Amino acid sequence: MATGGKIIQLANDGITNTVPTNQQQNNQQLNPQRGISNGNHNANNGSNNAPSPNLSTPEYNWQSTKTSVKERFAFMFNNETLSDVHFIVGKGGLQQRLPAHKFVLSVGSAVFDAMFNSAMATKAEEIELPDVEPSAFLALLRFLYSDDVQIGPETVMTTLYTAKKYAVPALEKACVDFLKRNLSSDNAFMLLEQARLFDEPQLALLCLETIDKSTADALNAEGFTDSDLDTLCVVLERDSLRIREAKLFNAVARWAEQECIRQQLQVTAENQRLVLGRALSLIRFPLMTVEEFAVGAAQSGILTDREVVSLFLYFTVNPKPQVIFLDIPRCCLTAKEQTVNRFQQIESRWGYSGTSDRIK
Repeated sequence: MATGGKIIQLANDGITNTVPTNQQQNNQQLNPQRGISNGNHNANNGSNNAPSPNLSTPEYNWQSTKTSVKERFAFMFNNETLSDVHFIVGKGGLQQRLPAHKFVLSVGSAVFDAMFNSAMATKAEEIELPDVEPSAFLALLRFLYSDDVQIGPETVMTTLYTAKKYAVPALEKACVDFLKRNLSSDNAFMLLEQARLFDEPQLALLCLETIDKSTADALNAEGFTDSDLDTLCVVLERDSLRIREAKLFNAVARWAEQECIRQQLQVTAENQRLVLGRALSLIRFPLMTVEEFAVGAAQSGILTDREVVSLFLYFTVNPKPQVIFLDIPRCCLTAKEQTVNRFQQIESRWGYSGTSDRIK
């Protein structure tokens, strides 16, 4: 996979899968070249060890050895036989020249259909695709020719990008399902960012629920500090994070340090506040104890003197003055009992005399 991608750990549930058949980011372009490594580099995992095109002349009457349409079309995958178009995929030393057949591509993709058959159809015999990974394009071609999906931890993101670019929703779904199966607290932030970029709301929701359930683990994961600001804010807005606000602030401060480095700024309290932007206002400082605030946020330098004083007043006087930070509890930390009634009424003949069910 191309360099520059993020690498995170996924559970190894099987690298090769075979199945039948925008949101803008702040100051960052959509980046499909972000892989997911499980430490198992297998020749069949859809990595850059892509198969070379079949350049040999097929034996006479090869068609008779294929008993179905699927077998005949699968034979034509990455094969020069009868090919009428070539794609120059990738860039630099990883560039590959791949053969294809316009008919097969047009049947499987509206984008290819428009490319080859519309009034503005291209007449070029070679088409350059510098923004697509060769392994991902081969995965797309394999699916269009045979309905087979071969994706792995290192290629799933680039394959999802390619499937979306060429409007192949069945392959998109296979990629998203693969990500869902391998979702964990270790990669939840990275996948949340990608889900938002690729406009996959169901995957994004699952990522958020995973972060809710294992907030501390997700914040301690290696990929957390690599998240973009918008993704960080989406998480900080949630009422269901299972972590003390003081620990949440410490994690956000750690993210700000890395963001300063990414923006080539000196790591100072002033610059940390600058890169945090609106994320700072999403920290619910009033939920901390006065001790947590005094030994942590108050001494960090990220808050202004006025903000520190107003928060100390909030902690120590009654009635409590208004502060600019939210004081709405994260619901999992309220310890408030909620009464749940299974039925509108209970008949006395049941002989039940206990209290209502409670969830804490």
